Amino acid sequence: MAEKDKMLAGQWYNANFDNELIGERVFAKELCFDYNNTRPKNLNKQREILRKLLPNVEAELVEIAAPFMVDYGYHVWIGAGSFLNHNVYLMDGAEIHIGKKCFIGPNTGIYTAIHPLDPIKRGEGLEMAKPVTIGDNVWIGADVSVLPGVKIGEGSVIGAKSMVKDDVPPGVLAAGNPCRVIKKIGLNTLSV
Repeated sequence: MAEKDKMLAGQWYNANFDNELIGERVFAKELCFDYNNTRPKNLNKQREILRKLLPNVEAELVEIAAPFMVDYGYHVWIGAGSFLNHNVYLMDGAEIHIGKKCFIGPNTGIYTAIHPLDPIKRGEGLEMAKPVTIGDNVWIGADVSVLPGVKIGEGSVIGAKSMVKDDVPPGVLAAGNPCRVIKKIGLNTLSV
């Protein structure tokens, strides 16, 4: 079984020494470089690059502030009306689904990769990827880390500098390291 097939199946795979995966990451890095170095007023060129980089995203319906980075791009879905602020990194070894009308704060990382605890296996380049799902109308503050396998429910707010390692239910304010629910805010709340 090819390493990419293992990655897509959620199995341990070799991410660091497989030429196919390395090539796909280089392709994505090149497109990220082009996107990040395109003048902000050149929206048509930015959208053209995003269509190549993120084939599952309607580039005209989202706003992504440069700089922006992904590992592969083809594992990313972003709903209409969502905004990703400067320096967002999507480590998309597995699927990352971001709902509609989400705000993702600057310097946020959404990670899917898990590495072995055993240093020898880790040194061999093994990793496993688990998907991340973020519901509609979620606001993630600045400097947040969302770890592999996490689901964040619709309408929730994640406070700045949080480390989200467990699922977050819909309609709550959650924050901290590790992130935990602080209070219920409901799905129709206009202010927190």
